[in-house]
Amino acid sequence: MDSYNAPESTPSASSRPEDYFIGATPLQKRLESVRKQSSFIPTPPRRKIPQCSQLQEDVDPQKVALLLHKQWTLYSLTPLYKFSYSNLKEYSRLLNAFIVAEKQKGLAVEVGEDFNIKVIFSTLLGMKGTQRDPEAFLVQIVSKSQLPSENREGKVLWTGWFCCIFGDSLLETVSEDFTCLPLFLANGAESNTAIIGTWFQKTFDCYFSPLAINAFNLSWMAAMWTACKMDHYVATTEFLWSVPCSPQSLDISFAIHPEDAKALWDSVHKTPGEVTQEEVDLFMDCLYSHFHRHFKIHLSATRLVRVSTSVASAHTDGKIKILCHKYLIGVLAYLTELAIFQIE
Repeated sequence: MDSYNAPESTPSASSRPEDYFIGATPLQKRLESVRKQSSFIPTPPRRKIPQCSQLQEDVDPQKVALLLHKQWTLYSLTPLYKFSYSNLKEYSRLLNAFIVAEKQKGLAVEVGEDFNIKVIFSTLLGMKGTQRDPEAFLVQIVSKSQLPSENREGKVLWTGWFCCIFGDSLLETVSEDFTCLPLFLANGAESNTAIIGTWFQKTFDCYFSPLAINAFNLSWMAAMWTACKMDHYVATTEFLWSVPCSPQSLDISFAIHPEDAKALWDSVHKTPGEVTQEEVDLFMDCLYSHFHRHFKIHLSATRLVRVSTSVASAHTDGKIKILCHKYLIGVLAYLTELAIFQIE
């Protein structure tokens, strides 16, 4: 069963991240002021096809493996005030203590009944688009073994990572006291995400906001990811549209062999190394026409909610799963762009 369609338990009001991530920080107010004074910047009419980054070659393969084939929930994040990479061990200790305190207050922190955990901060060296981008870092909640003779690592209960890929547009707007890592991805219980988000907000005067992906941006993802050259395909190219109707909405799934999807893209693609808005529209229109020819259904009247390819899959509710190591940086670059746009 596709993880996006799997039923999820409804969190209590106190465990929803958005209930914790409230209130505008001084920096957020400053960014809002800048946004109001600036002219509206429309979506770029063209983007580069994702490529493998040379900087990515420095990333620890074991850490990259932690990031792939997992479903991540996306958030945008305003810059961190007075964050220091030299204090990661201290942050681990402080966050660990904060989680213990929240647990003692009776909040729903899902870390196990014995609460024998360890918080680990670590850098993701090379996870950047340019040398100017701040280093990405990873935060994990790990269960510790109760047996002193065991040296093996415990089970990872929650993972979150912070990154900035080609974030020049945001880096240019803030002072050196701030660290810009606008894209935050979380995997694990929402209650843990909420507690950890609260600690970051209190410690670094930042603000988290859920990052949804609208149908327009899903279409761009479908085109850019289909355009990527693959050594071999690991997944079918699939689209999911939602049809609003009563009493329940209806979903329409359309699966295409990845080589056929790539052939269709090649037939509409005219700008080497780039994807244009015109090509995205034409690519989607061809899919709509093909579907209508066979099933007499106008997909243009529905809403695109999910895109799945061999590069990655994304859902409109802000869920993403990255499948291909080669294009990891390329996928994150577009997500960073969306996160920065939401912040600004």
